[in-house]
Amino acid sequence: MTTTLRAPQEPRARISAKQGWALAALVLPVLLISIDMTVLGFAVPFLSEDLGPSSSQLLWIVDVYGFVLAGLLVTMGTLGDRVGRRRLLVIGSAAFAVASVLAAYAPSAEALIAARALLGLAGATLMPTTLALMRNLFHDDRQRKFAIAIWASGFSAGAALGPILGGWLLEHFWWGSVFLMAAPVSIAVVIAAPFLLPESKDPNPGRIDIASVALSFLAMFPFVYGVKTIAEHGVTVTAVAAIAVGALAGVWFVRRQKRLEHPLIDVRLFRLRRFSASLATNFTIVFAMISSLFLLTQYLQLVLGFSPMQAGLLLLPGMAVSVLAGLFAVRLSERIGLVRTIIGGLVFIIAGFAAMTLIGVDSGAAVVAVAFALIGGGSGLAQTVTNDAILAAAPADRAGAASAISETAYELGGAMGVALLGSLATGIYRAELGDAPASASETLGEAVHVAATLPAEAGNALMEAARVAFTDGLRTVSVVAAVLVVVAAVAVGRALRTRNAEVGS
Repeated sequence: MTTTLRAPQEPRARISAKQGWALAALVLPVLLISIDMTVLGFAVPFLSEDLGPSSSQLLWIVDVYGFVLAGLLVTMGTLGDRVGRRRLLVIGSAAFAVASVLAAYAPSAEALIAARALLGLAGATLMPTTLALMRNLFHDDRQRKFAIAIWASGFSAGAALGPILGGWLLEHFWWGSVFLMAAPVSIAVVIAAPFLLPESKDPNPGRIDIASVALSFLAMFPFVYGVKTIAEHGVTVTAVAAIAVGALAGVWFVRRQKRLEHPLIDVRLFRLRRFSASLATNFTIVFAMISSLFLLTQYLQLVLGFSPMQAGLLLLPGMAVSVLAGLFAVRLSERIGLVRTIIGGLVFIIAGFAAMTLIGVDSGAAVVAVAFALIGGGSGLAQTVTNDAILAAAPADRAGAASAISETAYELGGAMGVALLGSLATGIYRAELGDAPASASETLGEAVHVAATLPAEAGNALMEAARVAFTDGLRTVSVVAAVLVVVAAVAVGRALRTRNAEVGS
């Protein structure tokens, strides 16, 4: 997904105007996906008041998109090989526009969850097809590496644009506008793609194994359902059984991939220490970062009282630093080495999460701005070079599989982070509120709504308790995130320290 760590020795061939427009058309879907993952957090307080979702429904609204997208990335890549990558891109973009309209006008929490799932299905067609088309569009090796670097930067750029765009929309329109904005962009891709992009197919595609697709979902959704149920209702037989079903399906899935001639995921790649360590590091970074962003947007608006636009501006430096750090990471790794660059980035992330433990109920805006800038900068440094390490570690004939797994880990990390760390924060919030009205203990947004219906003294007391409970949950999540990144730093340091972890080891 990113540029190579090896410095070029000859000048790069110029990209023609037509190739430039084609590259722009391929970056647009990536921007949509990354914006959609970050912008929703700002709409949570508004849709919570309008739709009244439970805490479990709220988590599903946020992360069902990422789970469906991650679960289908590899499948859609294989489907694009068979039916044509440009054709699938056009179909997926049209579906994304339709799903965006359905989400914008969803009348209930259940309808919004369904629309978000459809967005994930459509989004899964975009990432693998755009990358495959880019490889076909840029035949010059150096042109292609530069184009892929621009394509990858679309993720960080979209994440940076999301808070600002979302904040502005929410101050001027209703919460559905954060979804509706994707429709015209998707339609632009539908119109432009046939004129700018060449069609490409794999002449000998592997068979799509439907059983593997089903097993991947059977492994993911029961496990997450069990975690969410425990966070909302405590340990129950149903929750434990769901987690057990997910774990067994996961084992069955891995064993099946080892037997297939054309597996959905090439699990043999995980035997490469350089590959698996870099992949785990990327997963951990996204796991921690997306979950913290989900909670921070609510903290800034509902605890500290910032408007959506003000909250977006406060988080913007962190997103901007992430983009700049990603552009700087390759050159830095050439100077100080891959391992030091990754570890340095992880140290910044750890410092950011440690700083977030200092936030309070009545103050913390400056702490959030500095902490998220540290997290964003560290993420930009570490993820840029770990993405390259993932692709460099895989044999040439398995580079496509490595890319698909890397993209899947990114989306799955974000969804799992919201599900697991979000459930942890929810559990702390519910436990601390204790005797509060049931609806107020569901979400912080609902507590705001309930407090407004109570007498002034009782309403103020409820809001103070809810703000304290939510802040305690966010601080605890920050500690857990910091510990996870420390573990990732140790693991990647050991795996990449020597050249024995290179390809084929």
